[in-house]
Amino acid sequence: MVTKMSVPPLALTEEEGPGTQLCAVMNSAGEIGVRRALIPEPLDGEVRVKVKWVGICGSDLEVFRGAREPEFVSYPTRLGHEVAGIVDKVGAGVTGIRPGDHVALRYVWGAFAEYVCCRPFSVKVLPQEFPLVEASLIEVLPGILHAAERGEIAPHKNVLITGQGVSGLILTQVVSLFSPRRLAVTDLYEEKLALALKYGATNTYLLPDPHGRTADATRADFPDGFDVVIPCLLEGEGMIDAIDVAAQNGTIVMYGCIGTCRRPIDFFKVHKKRLDILSTEPKRDIDNRRYFEESLRLVKDGLVNTKEMITHVVPLADIAEAFRLRNGHGGSAIHVMIDCEVKR
Repeated sequence: MVTKMSVPPLALTEEEGPGTQLCAVMNSAGEIGVRRALIPEPLDGEVRVKVKWVGICGSDLEVFRGAREPEFVSYPTRLGHEVAGIVDKVGAGVTGIRPGDHVALRYVWGAFAEYVCCRPFSVKVLPQEFPLVEASLIEVLPGILHAAERGEIAPHKNVLITGQGVSGLILTQVVSLFSPRRLAVTDLYEEKLALALKYGATNTYLLPDPHGRTADATRADFPDGFDVVIPCLLEGEGMIDAIDVAAQNGTIVMYGCIGTCRRPIDFFKVHKKRLDILSTEPKRDIDNRRYFEESLRLVKDGLVNTKEMITHVVPLADIAEAFRLRNGHGGSAIHVMIDCEVKR
C-alpha cells in the first residue's frame, strides 16, 4: 500500500513553559489561531524536527475557506505541509538521519508548529549550506515532476497551465525544462504572469474573472486547443475549462482541480475528443523518493526558483493574519511563509 499523508499527533495543553510549544489549530472554517501543545517525543523509527519554515499552500486555503468535503477534513484540524527545519532528536532504530540535519518534509500534514515527529520516509536531508527558506517548497515538486512526465511533454506539443499561484509558477519552471513547442499560462493577476514569462512561459493570458473561459482567451493563438492541459487551480470546476480547451486526442493532467466540483462535467466531450485524464501523485513509494531527490537537485542547481515568489513572512503566533493575507484577492501576496521559530 502506498504511503499517504499523515498527521503527527500533538497533545494540546493549557500549560505554558518548558516542554510545550506553539501550534496552529483551525477550529472551524475561517477561524485559525494558536494553541499550546506538548513537545512530542519521537517513537521508535521516528525523527523529531524543529520546524523553521512552513508555507501556506492552496490546499490549506481550501480548508480555511470550508471548501473541502467532510470526508476529506473535519474541524478542528491542523494544517501545514510545506516544511523545512532541523532534526533535533531521533528515535531508536533510525539510521542515516542525525540530529542537526537540515531537512525538508513531505507527506506530513499539520506542521504549523514548532516541533513535529515523522518517519524517515517523509524526510529529505538537505546540504547544510542550503538555505532553509528555499527548502519548504521542495515538497510540491515530486507531484509536479510526475505531472510533467505523465503528460509526455515533448518539443512538438503545445502545453497549457491554468493558474499561476505558487505551485503553478513552479510547474511553469519545470514544464519549460521539458521543452514544449509553446507553453501557455493563465492567471487573474499581471504580477504572476510577469513571473511566468521569466520562468519560461511563451504565451500568457490574463483572464477577466474566475469564471472567464480559457478557450475564449486563447482561441486566436491556439484555435485547435492544447495537446497537454495541466490545471493548477484549487477549484474542481477548473476541469470543465480544461476539457473545453484540450485538443483532439489531448491529455489533461490533474495537478490541481482537486476541490469539489458542483457543476456538471460533459463526459461525452471527453469521449468525443478522445481525451486522457491522469492524476499526479506517484503511485509507488520508490517513485516518490526518486522524485524527492530529483526535486532537491533542480532547486539546488538553480533550475527551479522557490525563493523569488515569497512575498510575506509571518511568525507562527500571527498565523491568523498570515491566512488573511494569503486568502486576499490580489496579486501582491503570492507565497506567505510562516516562521515557526521566531518569537513575536
